[in-house]
Amino acid sequence: MKKVLLKTLSAFSLSAFAFTAGAAFAADEKIEVTPTPQVTNQELAAIYVLSEICPKLVNDQDKFNQGYAKLAKEYLPNEKSPVAALEKLSKQKSFGKILDEAQNDAKKAGKAKNTEICQELSTYAN
Repeated sequence: MKKVLLKTLSAFSLSAFAFTAGAAFAADEKIEVTPTPQVTNQELAAIYVLSEICPKLVNDQDKFNQGYAKLAKEYLPNEKSPVAALEKLSKQKSFGKILDEAQNDAKKAGKAKNTEICQELSTYAN
């Protein structure tokens, strides 16, 4: 299931993969959010974008939240609260360009593809 989601998420960030991964730092609290070596900031942006688009596209918000939390934990296993870490990362100026690209990729994917991804994520916690 993780492989399927990873393939699907990559559709959001095809153009963004040209950038290198790096550490991002929370401006106010100086908290370092560092993805594991195999996880890029582009992947983290694609995951975060799901939290923006999926609430309108899923029927069961609780199941989506559980699947989203599980996915975030898999990509940020060293974070105490991966969902909160993604939220903080999304607010950082240094992450803005990557996040914009992921949001644009999600728009290009269209409602049908996004709905499919979101529904899939809703079953991910099971």
